[in-house]
Amino acid sequence: MRVRSAELVELSHSIHAEPELAFSEHRSCAKTQALVAERGFRITAKPAGLDTAFRADYGSGPLVIGICAEYDALPEIGHACGHNIIAASAVGTALALAEVADELGLTVVLLGTPAEEAGGGKVLMLDAGVFDDIAATVMLHPGPIDIAAARSLALSEATISYTGRESHAAVAPYLGINAADAVTVAQVAVGLLRQQLAPGQMMHGIVTDGGQAANVIPAHAELRYTMRANNSESLRELESRMAGCFAAGAVATGCEHQVTETAPPYAELAPDAWLSSALRAEMVRVGRSPVAEDVEASFPLGSTDMGNVTQMMPGIHPIVGIESGGASIHQPAFAAAAVSASADTAVLEGSIMLARTVVALASDVAQRDRVLELQARRAS
Repeated sequence: MRVRSAELVELSHSIHAEPELAFSEHRSCAKTQALVAERGFRITAKPAGLDTAFRADYGSGPLVIGICAEYDALPEIGHACGHNIIAASAVGTALALAEVADELGLTVVLLGTPAEEAGGGKVLMLDAGVFDDIAATVMLHPGPIDIAAARSLALSEATISYTGRESHAAVAPYLGINAADAVTVAQVAVGLLRQQLAPGQMMHGIVTDGGQAANVIPAHAELRYTMRANNSESLRELESRMAGCFAAGAVATGCEHQVTETAPPYAELAPDAWLSSALRAEMVRVGRSPVAEDVEASFPLGSTDMGNVTQMMPGIHPIVGIESGGASIHQPAFAAAAVSASADTAVLEGSIMLARTVVALASDVAQRDRVLELQARRAS
């Protein structure tokens, strides 16, 4: 298998240099598919009706393997989650597997999946059937340490809007209904709830609208909250309790309120045990030191829509460590580290590790049959 080192590093740096937000990754989407289009992959544009998604297929074997590329950035801090590394390593994996697709009976599918940070591109693509023929899916994510069987938290996001009535804050405050006060009551309720949270449950939010003038009682105010939990069942329980906090703001002030889901919920990662074990062996083979198996579950790294994919089919989302000077993802220093020499190494070694893991799957008759059978059951 060949990995086109210079071109993959160039791709990673190019995506990093022009960060684009969720559902607006037009340049990054085009860059990510360029090398595989040149190699002869069949490109399907805009799957699931998403302008910045794509599907690129190579080969015609019965074992269809998906490789997810992410390329959206974060507001203000760019690629502080290292999605440039994800995209470039996914391309490298796809190109390497194309070299052995016929020999191993593979169909290699590179999936350009937008809006992981906000919007759930993979969930939308799953719902639209883009993954229906795929037997197993792989990808990797950069981080401060190596984790073979990475875990994540289930997540949901909501906007909470309060509607009251304007009035002059000094002349006739008694004629107003203060939507900003509703936000305050809700935030206090959320703060008090934190004492009773179950392990793994957490919430974090911001005020996106708190009024426009100090001498006008605001008729509109808005919160945006993210809720997380160890699994989807625990997340639903948290959502129910948070709904009471949001309602409290409305009841206390006399406002109307509305809770709107802003993106599809993310399920927790469920890494396939066999694929994770094979990937771990590849990490060790290239000289990495992944976290011990018995402590992997204690390192849930945020949330990802890849969790929804792994709930549907065998899949992995390992963390590949880069040198970040103690910075973690979503920090400006991590964005700088995402184009460092160690980040470039992660692109190349990540491509090799993922590709060799897929080769191991395709070459193991029992495991190959297992994932094909699971895919056939999903299709029936």
